[in-house]
Amino acid sequence: MRWATSSGRSRIARTRCLQGRRHGESCSLHWRCGVRPMSGARCVWTKSKAEATGSTEVEIGISQLIMGNTPCEEFFKQASETGYEVVEVLMRREGELTCAIDPKDAQGIVARAEAAGVRIVSMALGHCTGNLLARGEEQQRGIDETVAALRVAASMGIGNTLHTLGALRPDLYYDDAYENGIRALKALAPHAEELGVTVAVEFVWNGFLFSPLEMRSFLDGVGSDHVGYYFDPGNMAVFQFPHHWVRVLGKRVKMVHMKDWRGHALSGGWTPLLQGEVDFAAVMRELRAAGYGGPLISEVETELAALSDTARAMTRIRAL
Repeated sequence: MRWATSSGRSRIARTRCLQGRRHGESCSLHWRCGVRPMSGARCVWTKSKAEATGSTEVEIGISQLIMGNTPCEEFFKQASETGYEVVEVLMRREGELTCAIDPKDAQGIVARAEAAGVRIVSMALGHCTGNLLARGEEQQRGIDETVAALRVAASMGIGNTLHTLGALRPDLYYDDAYENGIRALKALAPHAEELGVTVAVEFVWNGFLFSPLEMRSFLDGVGSDHVGYYFDPGNMAVFQFPHHWVRVLGKRVKMVHMKDWRGHALSGGWTPLLQGEVDFAAVMRELRAAGYGGPLISEVETELAALSDTARAMTRIRAL
């Protein structure tokens, strides 16, 4: 996941928020949706290729975050045809996949993925209107919307969700946001544990949790194996060395996005994988040392590289 950046026409500005909207378009990470949870749902995790075959090779996948308004069926088809094994779907305020989706429709999405030859392993939450970093009604709304999304994910056999917590505002002080975020995730943790779905928090340039030590302390403050870290080396490379984050966060790494970056924070930009400054050999070494065996999910824009080219690059990366 990447955060919509400030104005400008460099590559850094060609980013999308969880809604899939470009910078400059009317968008907000926090969408409103009707919360209509499905009762009795629990994730029935589908075995990965590695689990089914005994292989130690991680799977490569792609996120719907980079596919704009492409329908799920077409997204699954393109993913399969260009070399991806697994996918991350996007929950939106409106469209095919919302937190108010009918259970039969949710199963239909799973069936279309299976028919295309890919497996859904993660869901990015782009539907929330609430803010887990705030207090009161705004925070509670974010909690309720997240619980509804976790229930949908569980009903679809999806074991991981991507969450970016919310926005840090001038009137929301950092220390308050820190405590509020821990409080909100503690409230979510029992639901995640009961449903068997992980909430993975990603650093997305929202001015919050800039240090791996801080992220570790934040997650440990929640104290749940079902609340962890969504690692994206491209996001880290803007400011730091991505593989440092993996070593510090260790077993807390639940999912991995794949992007690359070249240059400094104010003058750099995204690149195709293996053409930037991310040390992917070091990243993979640290991921293995941490015991991570989950998928690698591409979030490389098609403007930077064709889907098939990115899949080939990811095949090289997982072999490093």
